This record gives sequence, structure tokens and C-alpha cells, in this order.
Amino acid sequence: QVQLVESGGGLVQPGGSLRLSCTASGSIFSINAMGWYRQAPGKQREAVAAISSGGSTYYVDSIKGRFTISRDSAKNTVYLQMNSLKPEDTAVYYCNFAAAGDDYWGQGTQVTVSS
Repeated sequence: QVQLVESGGGLVQPGGSLRLSCTASGSIFSINAMGWYRQAPGKQREAVAAISSGGSTYYVDSIKGRFTISRDSAKNTVYLQMNSLKPEDTAVYYCNFAAAGDDYWGQGTQVTVSS
């Protein structure tokens, strides 16, 4: 059984940084893309960033220039480096692995940006 385990969330002041990690336990074949989503209270879940197997990246406009997604395919791990954090970045962040015929989700990690 495949599980995605996230780490790296927490409380940070505005302007600070956090690095989220997500690692898959178990074998996943043909991962097409890895990504991060977030859901703030009272809002729908939104895609934040994604990276394809070929290395192409996607970022939602609100985080461009501040967040960087990267992956270590050998370790089945995806990272999200978050800099210059703002209060509006506060949300539960979820990782997602899109594989052939399957979609995997992490349990979510809370990121709170507050002074």
C-alpha cells in the first residue's frame, strides 16, 4: 500500500521560509507528475505547484517568484521551498502524485504565517 508522508509545515512569521517534503512509501510506477495543493479555511483546494517527470513546472500566479518545486525521483520525493511567506499563504498543504491510473494524496501539513 502506497502512502505519501509530508513534513515541514509549521508556524512562521511573514517574510519567513519553510520547506515542505513529501515522500512515498511503497512502490509507485510511472509517476507522471508530483504536485502541491493547498486549502485555506472556507476556500476550495487549489493547485499551487507541480512538476512533471520531464522537469516542467507549473506555479499558480500568487506564489510565482516565491515558491520553488523540485523532485528527487530516485527517492520518490517532492519538495516545496516557500520563501517570503505571506499570511494569505496560510493553509493545509497537500502533496499529490499522479501516476498511471492512480492518484495519491498526502495527509496534509498545516502552514501558518502569522506574527
